[in-house]
Amino acid sequence: MATTTLPAGTAPALRPRGRTAASREQLAGWAFIAPTAATILVLFVLPLGIVVFMSLSDWPLLGSPTVIGIGNYIDIFTDPGYIGAILFTLGYTALATASIFVLALVLAAFLNSTRRGAKFYRIAIFAPYVVGLSTASLMWVVNYNDQVGIFAQALRWLGIVDGPVGFFDTPLSATLAVTFMIVWKFVGFQVVILLVALQSIPSSVNEAALMDGANAWQRFLFVTLPFLRPTLALLLVLSVTGSLLAFDQFTVMTQGGPDNSTVTMVMSIYNTAFTSFDLGKAAALSIIMLIALVVINGVQLRLVKGSEK
Repeated sequence: MATTTLPAGTAPALRPRGRTAASREQLAGWAFIAPTAATILVLFVLPLGIVVFMSLSDWPLLGSPTVIGIGNYIDIFTDPGYIGAILFTLGYTALATASIFVLALVLAAFLNSTRRGAKFYRIAIFAPYVVGLSTASLMWVVNYNDQVGIFAQALRWLGIVDGPVGFFDTPLSATLAVTFMIVWKFVGFQVVILLVALQSIPSSVNEAALMDGANAWQRFLFVTLPFLRPTLALLLVLSVTGSLLAFDQFTVMTQGGPDNSTVTMVMSIYNTAFTSFDLGKAAALSIIMLIALVVINGVQLRLVKGSEK
C-alpha cells in the first residue's frame, strides 16, 4: 500500500481554531436574537406592512380591495370631520398633559417631606390610578349627573346655579369635564414617579446650594430640575402618548358629543372601520396616528437631550 510522506520540516495543516471559535460565537449570537427578531417581524413589521397596504387601497368589509394610492389620505385631509378630530385630539393632548404635569410636580414637591400625614396623602393620591379607565369614566358620569351628581348638588348648595348645570352641553365644558377626570386618575401615578426621583437626589447637593445662599426657587430651578429631567422626559412621553390615544373616556362620557365636537382620532378610526366599514380609510388614519406619535415623541426627546447639553 502506497504511503504519502511529507517533506522534511513540514508540519501537517491544522484548521485555524480562532476562525472556528468566532463562527461559533456568531452563530450563538444569531441564535439568541432570532426569537426576538422573529417576534418583532411577526407582531410588528408584517402587520405594519399590511396596514400600509390597506391604507393605499379601497378596502370594503365585504368585497375585493382595490389599490387607489394616496386617495384615502387625500380624503382624510379634505374632510372637515377628520380635520376636526385631529385638531381636537392635539388640543386635548396639550391640555391634559400640561394639567397633569404641573399638578403632579406641585404635589410631589409638597409630599416630598416628613410632615405628618404625608404617607396617607401619597396613598390617597395614587389610589385612583388603580381604577380602570372605563370604570373611572362611568363614576364621573354619575358625579356630573344633574340630578344625583355631587358636583351639580355642590354648585346648587353654594348658590352658584339654581337649575341644570349641563356639564356635557358645550364642547368646552365637555372637554374640561373629561380632562378633570383624567387629571384625577393619572396625577397620582406621576406624583409617585416624581417622588422616587426627588428622593434619589443627594441631600448634600441641596445643602451646598442652601449654604451658598440659594433660595427655594433657585434650588428648584438649578438643583432639583436638572436631576428630574430624565424622569420628566419619561412622564411627558407617557402622558402625550396616552392622551393622543384617548378613546375610553370620551366613548363613555361624551360619545363624541355634543355635535361630534369631542371625537378623537382613535374614535374616528373605530367609527370609520366598524360603523362605515371603510377599512382602507381607517388604516390610513392609523398610519397618520403612528407618524404623529413618532414625530411628537421624537421632538420631545430631542428637546430634553438638547436641554441637558
